[in-house]
Amino acid sequence: MTDAWAARTGLTAILITVPELAAYTDRWRSVSRSSARPQVPLTELIPPHVTVLVPWVAEPTEADIARLRAAVSTIEPFELSFPTAGQFPNGTVWLKPEPFDTVRSLLLNVFAAFPECPPYGGEFPDARPHLTISSSKQGGPAVLAEATAALAATPAPTMRLTELGLWREDADGTWQQLGTVPLGSR
Repeated sequence: MTDAWAARTGLTAILITVPELAAYTDRWRSVSRSSARPQVPLTELIPPHVTVLVPWVAEPTEADIARLRAAVSTIEPFELSFPTAGQFPNGTVWLKPEPFDTVRSLLLNVFAAFPECPPYGGEFPDARPHLTISSSKQGGPAVLAEATAALAATPAPTMRLTELGLWREDADGTWQQLGTVPLGSR
């Protein structure tokens, strides 16, 4: 991501939050920092998560939430795991969510429901679902090797995904949850 993107504040987002992974991922996230907020570790800005859509609508209305519910109504709750690590070309290290195709379908359903909100402001139109454990500045092959070894020795916990979180970033870059939308809410 560019520094201009990271410097924006006041955004809203739809996230798959996985606080159950904090004990597992904090070893990397506690020493990794956003380029726009280098004084604060990722662990203090936002819990471990997979971004579904950011930026979302600036001021979500009941109609927006209903549109989101409809977009995820056909995706039933499922077991979510993070068995492998990877790295983007910029150095960011991440964990891959599984079942990847289900998570990717969830993202695509939400993208289709909110065409006025391109993922990452259009910077990454083919966004890959991932859970960032180390930003581009602190990431790299050493962190990827460490994460791969850690996953091989002790797999990350598996959890049941039942809902999406609705989040807003405040002026200091800290994210607060606004609400949730359940999966499979037909």
